Amino acid sequence: MYDILDKVNSPADIKGLSIPQLKQLCDEIRSYMIECCSVNPGHLGSSLGAVELIVGLHYVFDTPSDKIVFDVSHQAYAHKILTGRREAFRKNRTEEGISGFTRRDESEYDAFGAGHSSTSISAALGLAAAARIKGTGEKSIALIGDGSLSGGLAFEGLNNAGDSDLDLLVVVNDNNMSIDRNIGGMHRHLLNLTTSVFYNTMKGKVWNVLGDSNLRRRLRGLVIKLKSSLVQHTGGDLFEALGFRYFGPIDGNDIESVINALQRLKGLKGPRLLHTITKKGKGYAPAEEDQTTWHAPGHFDPRTGKRISGHHDGSRYQDVFGEVLLELARKDERIVGVTPAMASGCGMNILAKEMPDRFFDVGIAEEHAVTFSAGMAAGGLKPFCNIYSSFSQRAYDQIIHDVALQRLPVVLCFDRAGLVGEDGATHHGAYDLAAYRSIPECTISVPRDEIELKSLMYTASRSGHGPFIIRYPRGWAEGKPWRDAEMKVLEEGKGERLAEGVKIAIVALGPAANRALEAVEEFRKQTGSTEGPCVWDARYLKPFDREIIQDVTGGKYDVVITVEDGATKGGLYSEIAENAASSGAGTVVIPLGIPDRFIHQGTQAGQRSECGIGKDEILQKILQNWK
Repeated sequence: MYDILDKVNSPADIKGLSIPQLKQLCDEIRSYMIECCSVNPGHLGSSLGAVELIVGLHYVFDTPSDKIVFDVSHQAYAHKILTGRREAFRKNRTEEGISGFTRRDESEYDAFGAGHSSTSISAALGLAAAARIKGTGEKSIALIGDGSLSGGLAFEGLNNAGDSDLDLLVVVNDNNMSIDRNIGGMHRHLLNLTTSVFYNTMKGKVWNVLGDSNLRRRLRGLVIKLKSSLVQHTGGDLFEALGFRYFGPIDGNDIESVINALQRLKGLKGPRLLHTITKKGKGYAPAEEDQTTWHAPGHFDPRTGKRISGHHDGSRYQDVFGEVLLELARKDERIVGVTPAMASGCGMNILAKEMPDRFFDVGIAEEHAVTFSAGMAAGGLKPFCNIYSSFSQRAYDQIIHDVALQRLPVVLCFDRAGLVGEDGATHHGAYDLAAYRSIPECTISVPRDEIELKSLMYTASRSGHGPFIIRYPRGWAEGKPWRDAEMKVLEEGKGERLAEGVKIAIVALGPAANRALEAVEEFRKQTGSTEGPCVWDARYLKPFDREIIQDVTGGKYDVVITVEDGATKGGLYSEIAENAASSGAGTVVIPLGIPDRFIHQGTQAGQRSECGIGKDEILQKILQNWK
C-alpha cells in the first residue's frame, strides 16, 4: 500500500534514500498516521507537523546510539513508525498496544520517557554528560516545541546547558510563526555561513589565539551583538545570551533544509540550538485549518475530515466547570480564571470569550499559575486556577508555601482526576488525594456529579481560605439536570449517607459513590435480600466528616470497604484505616482504588475494572465479604 514506508523497519532503512524518496516517505508517514488515528484516536496535529524533523533526525544521526529526547512526546508518532513499531502503531494508546508517548521500556530508540512538558533539555543534557563521562561519543538531541519553552524547567535546562560545554543540540519546533516572514535569502545565507566547517574552524582558531584576554571578551561581545541584531526578530538573541549558538530559522517542513542544517550542526560541539518553523497539522487540510480541534480530534473520516462522535445527552465535567465559572464571575467581579495552556480542555474558554480581561492563560507553567493566582488572591481577587490533576504535581511546592501557608483563597480545580484512559500512566490523576491530604489549611472536595460540582464551586467562591481543591474526572458526567439546579453551600467536612445498611459499610469519594450505590442495588436484586451494605459519600477528604468515622470504625460493621478513583496509599483508605486502627475496635478495612503500581493506557472503563472500582468489581467485593 505504501511504496517506501512498507520497506522501513528501522532508521537504517532510510539512510540510502534520495531527497525525492525522503519527501515521498514523509507524505506516506502522514497518510499512515491519518489512516490509523481516524479509527484509533490520538494526538494527530502535532505529529503531522513534526514528520520532516523526525525523519531528518533519524537520517542524519545514528540512533539508537545517538539519543533523541522528545518533549511531551505526543509529536513522536513518526518516530515510533520509523523505529520498528509501524504495525504496532495501529493499536497506539490501547490496552494491548503501544503507548502514545515515548517509553524506555517500549523501545531502545526511546531514549527518555515523556508525557509532561519541558523536560527534554534537562534530560538530553544529562545524557550528554553521561556520554562524555563514559567516552562513548554519542550525540544528544532535544526536540522541543515552542509551547513547552514556556515551562520553567525548560529555562532551567537552557540556563545550565548554555553555561556548559557539553555536546547538546536543541531543536526548537516552532509552529506559531509565519514561515514567509522568517525564511528568505538573508536567513539562508546566515545559516549556511554560521554552520559551515570553515567558519567554525576559523572562529575557533581566532578565539584560541586571543586566549582569555580582555580583547577577546570585547570582540566576542561585539560579535554576539552583531549576530543578535541580525536574528533579533527570531528570538535568537535570547538563546545567544544564555550561551547557545543559535542557528536558523529554517523551514522545518522542508526535508532538504532539515537534513542540510542537521548535517552541518552534527559536527559542531557545545550547546547549540536550531530554530525550525513548522505547521501544526501539516499535510492534512482540516488539521491545518483548525489546529486546536485537531490536536486530538477523536474519530474522524480520513477522506472528508468529518469528525465522528457518539451521541450523548449529558455534559462533560469540563463544560459544567466552564459554564458555572462564567455564572459565578457574572455575580462576583472579584472572580478570575487562570489556566496553564488548557483553556479549551478545561472549559475556561467560555469565560475567556465573554470576559477576556478576567481570564489568564499563563502557558505551560503550572508553578507560575499557582503563585500568580496566590498573588491575585493576596490582592483581593478570587482566582479559580484550573490544572489537570497530573500536571498539578509540578506545583506542589507552590500550593504549600504560596497558598496554604498564607491561607489565601485560591480555588484549585483539578480536571482529569483519577483514571484518564488512553493517555496512560503519565496523565492519570492518581496522586492528588494522597499528595494534598497532608497539607494544613487545605480543603479537598470531590463532587459526586455535575450538580455537586456546581455547588462546590459556589461553596469555594464563598470560602475565605485556601487552597480549596475541587477534583473531578475526565469525560462525561452523570447526566443530572445541573443547569436548573440551585447552587448550595455544601458544608466543609460534611458527607452524605446514601444508603442505610448492615454488616458492610462502603465509604466512597465522588463519582465512585454512584458506582457503589449501583453495586448495592444489584446485590439486593441478585440475593433477594432487603438488607445490604451502608453507603457513604464522604464528599470531602479534608476536613473529613467525623460522623462517618464514628459510624464505620466503632465496631458496628464487620467490614469497611473504601472506594476512590485515586491511589489507595495516602488517600481515602488511609484516612479510614488510620482512624480504624486508633479506635481499637478491630474493624477490617478493605481498599478499592488505584494500586501501588502504574496503570498504563487503555479505556477508562477497563482501567476502573482493573483497579476494582467499577460497579461489577465493587459488587464482587460485597459478595465476598457478606456473611
